Amino acid sequence: MSIDKIRFRELLKKFKQAKILVVGDLILDQFIWGDVTRISPEAPVPVVHVQRESFMPGGAANVACSVRDLQGSTAIAGTIGKDLWGRTLKNHLKRKADIKGVIVDRGRNTTLKTRIVARHQQVVRVDREHVATLSKNTADKIISYIKKNVKSFKAIIIEDYGKGVISPYLIKEILRIAKKRKLIITVDPKEEHFLNYKGATCITPNQFEAEIAAGIKIVDKKTLDIAGKKLLKIMNLNAVLITRGEAGMALFVRDKRPEYIPTRAQEVFDVSGAGDTVIGAFTLALSSGASFFEAAHISNYAAGIVVGKLGVGSCSQKELIEKFDKDS
Repeated sequence: MSIDKIRFRELLKKFKQAKILVVGDLILDQFIWGDVTRISPEAPVPVVHVQRESFMPGGAANVACSVRDLQGSTAIAGTIGKDLWGRTLKNHLKRKADIKGVIVDRGRNTTLKTRIVARHQQVVRVDREHVATLSKNTADKIISYIKKNVKSFKAIIIEDYGKGVISPYLIKEILRIAKKRKLIITVDPKEEHFLNYKGATCITPNQFEAEIAAGIKIVDKKTLDIAGKKLLKIMNLNAVLITRGEAGMALFVRDKRPEYIPTRAQEVFDVSGAGDTVIGAFTLALSSGASFFEAAHISNYAAGIVVGKLGVGSCSQKELIEKFDKDS
């Protein structure tokens, strides 16, 4: 069972009324596009003749863009370095989001992920990143920004890419501020911080992350159920949404039966950005009055669109409506 068509459109109309804060690791994605016609004489590797390059916001920055592309309003809190990549990322973001919470940290470089793509295939990825934990001084600047602006947010997304911005200290303060305002708190987690997210509204781990956090190898529906229910209990959550790639999603809600949602992807070109789209669409839907079940289905449709695109992408509200109308 999916969502009623009338209800679906009602929820989407409310998206523009919700402002979502995204806190986390800001990444700049660079794509170098080219062609391969020969193998290098120096080593058994392809020689890529570069034709063009492009830049896109990644990590928490892509989550914010995903919210904006679905016609929600968004703000970002995180750090960039005092470098060319930071300026490039900021220029991309200011067209999409409120960037007053983006802190320039002179002690860190901006995370840059470079993907070389030839003939629609990714040849190699090169990561340049700083993964040390934020200084308390920088973390306090982010916390100060959240405190000053929290009244304008309907939800907070914590996007943890493991690059050092999200720390136990920052998580604790975000949860304290958000709970005081009774805001929705959703988390795209990294396994090393799982227990720090106790008391959030919902987490959206992929299956591998859920296995590690629950300490259970997921091999079938029975072990999936055990893992999902265990995470609900030990982390004191309202819901857990486990993304499973080709197998779709599994939604666990407190005091309700699990829901298994098949993927809506018809053809998969690139999974880059799919998790960002899931948590962005899911949180935006919750903030617009959707149930966990409705929000999961909306995010599943959005993810199905994104994986059909090459490169880190997002989903527009128009694409979402067209996809829903086609499949329903």
